[in-house]
Amino acid sequence: MNELGKFLVAVGLLIALAGAAAWSGFGKGWIGHLPGDLHYGKGNFNFYFPAMTCLLLSLLLTVLFWMMRK
Repeated sequence: MNELGKFLVAVGLLIALAGAAAWSGFGKGWIGHLPGDLHYGKGNFNFYFPAMTCLLLSLLLTVLFWMMRK
């Protein structure tokens, strides 16, 4: 039960930090607008896929969860 408690506290802190960062406007200029993010527009049609942003987020979460296992 001790490990579950630590995990829940860590997840809660991460959610709180993410909420505070989103509320403050951190990353508003560059998150989702990295080189490698795909954008296609023609006429009324716009397609946007933040590929590089997804890869960066995946890498950060992988490292974070790897560090939590140690």
